[in-house]
Amino acid sequence: MDRERKPLQVLPGYKEGMKTKLEHFALGLILAPFTPLALFLAAWWGAYALLPENWIPFSALSGLALGILADVFLLKRLLERAHRLGLVFWIAVFLFYTIGVFGFFMGVPVFNAALALPAGFVMGARLAAENADRRRVRETARCTAWFTTGVLALVCLASAVVALISPSTPHDLQGMLGLGFEVTREMVVGLIVVGGVTLLVAGWGLAIASVRFTYSFLHGNP
Repeated sequence: MDRERKPLQVLPGYKEGMKTKLEHFALGLILAPFTPLALFLAAWWGAYALLPENWIPFSALSGLALGILADVFLLKRLLERAHRLGLVFWIAVFLFYTIGVFGFFMGVPVFNAALALPAGFVMGARLAAENADRRRVRETARCTAWFTTGVLALVCLASAVVALISPSTPHDLQGMLGLGFEVTREMVVGLIVVGGVTLLVAGWGLAIASVRFTYSFLHGNP
């Protein structure tokens, strides 16, 4: 007869160690691109304003290299003190990515709603590190949702203004979506209103869910 197999024993602290590694990995995904991108853009626009045109690529690449070098020496320490960084720092990071995503996708705000996920992760991780109670988790989740959704509303407003000012927007939408009918100005307004409200609701829900899920995962409470 085969001997009865004993259940696998999990070493004490293993689960907590894995959670810490996952947390640092996720925070690294948020923080690692921040300095290289910020210095790249600062060097690019600084060179554009102050230097001859042929110096712009060299200046931009120098800023990128300096940002990567800063990550090599500072990122690990930054991750270790992530929960002690002030909210002003994280707000600055969020706004930087908000502007970057808005510009990268040429004013289409759909992908800005997804930024509620990393924002909620940061706040949920802070709550777990501080051993917050459920009431504080609920309050922080709502505050996070108000903030991210408010920023998203401004992004949607800016996108709507750009779309309504441009006379080519109906034609652009028709070509981009491959529609077989003419897109009117009224249709554009309807798309802005319905799409904007949908995005705001989705962004709110993503922020709430991200804070609560992160807290539950890292803290160990459902």
